[in-house]
Amino acid sequence: MADAEEAPRRALGIPEMALVVLVGVSGSGKSTFARRHFGPFEVISSDFCRGLVSDDENDQAATGDAFDVLHYIAGKRLAAGRLTVVDATNVQPEARKQFVELARSHDVLPVAIVLDVPGEVCTARNTSRPERNFGAHVVRRQHDQLRRSLRSLSREGFRKVHVLHGVAEIDSAVIVRERLLTDYRDRTGPFDVIGDIHGCRAELETLLSRLGYEIERDSGSRSVDAAHPLGRTVVFLGDLVDRGPDSPGVLRLVMGMAAAGHALAVPGNHESKLVRALSGRNVQVSHGLAETLSQLAAEPGEFRTQVEMFCRELVSHLVLDGGRLVVAHAGLKEAYHGRASGRVRSFALYGDTTGETDEFGLPVRYPWANDYRGSAMVLYGHTPAPEPEWVNNTMCLDTGCVFGGMLTALRYPEKEIVSVPAERVWYEPARPFPAPGLRTSGGQQPTAGAAGAGGAAGAGGAAGARRDAGVLDIADVLGKRIVETRHHGRVTVREENAAGALEVMSRFAIDPRWLLYLPPTMAPCATSPLPDLLEHPAEAFDAYRTEGIAEVICEEKHMGSRAVALVCRDEAVARRRFGVAGPSAARPDTAEPGAPDANPSAADASPSAGAGAVYTRTGRPFFGPALTDELLGSLRAAVKASGLWDELDTDWLLLDCELLPWSAKAEALLRHQYAAVGAAARAALPAAAAALEMALERGTDVAPLLDRVRNRAANADAFTAAYRRYCWPTDGLHGVRLAPFQILATENASYHDRDHSWHLALADRLADAAPGLITTTRRLIVDTTDPDSTAAGVAWWEELTASGGEGMVVKPRANLTRARRGLVQPGIKVRGREYLRIIYGPDYTDAENLSRLRQRNLGHKRSLALREYALGLEGLERAVQKEPFWRVHEAVFAVLALESEPVDPRL
Repeated sequence: MADAEEAPRRALGIPEMALVVLVGVSGSGKSTFARRHFGPFEVISSDFCRGLVSDDENDQAATGDAFDVLHYIAGKRLAAGRLTVVDATNVQPEARKQFVELARSHDVLPVAIVLDVPGEVCTARNTSRPERNFGAHVVRRQHDQLRRSLRSLSREGFRKVHVLHGVAEIDSAVIVRERLLTDYRDRTGPFDVIGDIHGCRAELETLLSRLGYEIERDSGSRSVDAAHPLGRTVVFLGDLVDRGPDSPGVLRLVMGMAAAGHALAVPGNHESKLVRALSGRNVQVSHGLAETLSQLAAEPGEFRTQVEMFCRELVSHLVLDGGRLVVAHAGLKEAYHGRASGRVRSFALYGDTTGETDEFGLPVRYPWANDYRGSAMVLYGHTPAPEPEWVNNTMCLDTGCVFGGMLTALRYPEKEIVSVPAERVWYEPARPFPAPGLRTSGGQQPTAGAAGAGGAAGAGGAAGARRDAGVLDIADVLGKRIVETRHHGRVTVREENAAGALEVMSRFAIDPRWLLYLPPTMAPCATSPLPDLLEHPAEAFDAYRTEGIAEVICEEKHMGSRAVALVCRDEAVARRRFGVAGPSAARPDTAEPGAPDANPSAADASPSAGAGAVYTRTGRPFFGPALTDELLGSLRAAVKASGLWDELDTDWLLLDCELLPWSAKAEALLRHQYAAVGAAARAALPAAAAALEMALERGTDVAPLLDRVRNRAANADAFTAAYRRYCWPTDGLHGVRLAPFQILATENASYHDRDHSWHLALADRLADAAPGLITTTRRLIVDTTDPDSTAAGVAWWEELTASGGEGMVVKPRANLTRARRGLVQPGIKVRGREYLRIIYGPDYTDAENLSRLRQRNLGHKRSLALREYALGLEGLERAVQKEPFWRVHEAVFAVLALESEPVDPRL
């Protein structure tokens, strides 16, 4: 034991994502070693798996089944990218071979740790364990197999082999987890990702200057570095060399930037071939390699050595910004992100070919980007395209500079494209390269409906094979879905909920290209302990104060329906930005029942070319096309008059609103449900009361029943009065009011980082510009830590509800807010006593009913509100970042799907 204590600590490097195979005879201490150095779920023991299948860890007859289980579990862990440790003897080559193949099949590195313990020590340990009743001959046989294996482990495919000799060395070992060479998740940018350069040094310098980099030159005026004053980093996508006029100049600049920490780079297939040539291997000198070798021959030998070392050490791909950005020369499908294997490197360098060649003798590449559904953005080059285009959250930035096209960069995370034209055609391509279309530096990606036929080369496939960015696929929404959100992590959509949402979206919703956002549900405040009340502002103030939020804003809750208004400056903007050239709403005969214009004559009306949409919280149109366009025209005029087009630098904007009266959307609901209840009560209860009064006069003891009927009649009158406040006649837009309370998004921004006072001030300006249509939202700022301030908030709520108002919504004034436990509720509704009579029924204020209703469970509703809020923000951010249309729709559709969650609709 003293020897173990005095032995020097030996560090064993283990990749963070690997399959670690422990190798050692029975009794060598593998299980003890595994428990000491790895987590309990990281280790899969063959003995434990025997117990799983046979209830006996030492039942050798169950070994086959046990290893089937072990391989299955290990495969699932490796598929999830988790370090996995196999605790078995593994002294036979056949056993180890299966694990090497398993690691390769999941593109992770296989690592062997050998515990070489003297046979007599192992025998003594086994003797002290009654369950190990095999003889010493078993240990001797395993020890012989182990000794023979020591020389062959590296040849078997293990990328790392650690051999620990003796107990002391084993006890002194320390596991050091090493990040994979591709793991740059801690580098968050901002980045400028540049496509294939191919020796075009002058264009590279021009592009860097346009991006704001200051180029440093040596005494010979050669560019040797470039730094950005704001600390941005360039990421080069490979193919720095060949074909162009100055490959050494490009390499000198790129290598200098990388050495100074101003750039990162991945290898291209041309760098891979150059390394082989410089190392003396026999390669075919074609595709511009001859020019590069000739240019390098004029450079000093030291420089050529530096080039070979630099290109050799480049890793296949980089995973950046917490996994949100992946760069690889030829792209990378999701299953390969952050993995390490020969096929991952091959894919990153060459893409995925079909094995065919085209009429020009060039390989036909499989359009992997068409099938990409990953959350990480993938930027790549390799196959030149005349214009950069988004295909399923991927973009090819090789725009054929050396062929006379452009040299292109993408600013990340801004998603701004910056290009410079080639000075000339430096190399004639084998396949004719089309001239790029007219565009401006810093232009936008094609959006829904605008993604055109411009060359599928950027998608890595033949023309017409790739998916248009504006096309939806039913596979995007069917089945169980998991949506990654920036603010609330993963949100799961159950299969049955997705099916219900598909029904609603297909039958009733407006054109999905308008649907950038669906409003979330809102959680009510905790149940009030006060008599005769279910809800009271004190609980909302307490909830936010508990979260550490002092300043909240109380907003009047309008007596209407939640509405979203997307307003475009004109129809040209609608066509260009959203690809919608048809009506601004769905056909009136698909509108929600009871909505204006929902009649046979309106259904025959010719659709107008709309410049926006106004829709409900489930994506249905409020009005038919004619009335929608009239409403949008008035909104458009108000936006112009208030100066918001210029102030927000946009030609469209998305508003979160309340549309009044409630009867404008819910006339059928009011007529057939609420009014029917009120009419029946007013007809029956007075007659019942009269009959009971006569019976009482005759001496029958019906006084308690009479009191109850009279109370119910009063409740029915209060119920009727409550819902009538939400109804008034409208004729076209006459009588319709719109109350915007938040600017959701514009062309280049979403505004959840602006406080609610800012939003409401802009809404006031819209109201001033269109006083007949737009109404303001009254509000009050409350300090939840100040009793006088909260008392003022309660008094204001009492004033609103006493005059027939619905109540108020309490929100963190700062808007999007996080606390210790994560995302904070964006708003808590506090409804008035009489409004709740509409929700819970005329007699809900009776003591026995209130007692029952106080038991309402709010946990699920609050969870639902947060998930829908996060999804709404995610859809907005994807839209303003101009991600492919299906990515925006994924988040929007998920909100609608969550509306099918089983939760009390009265909450």
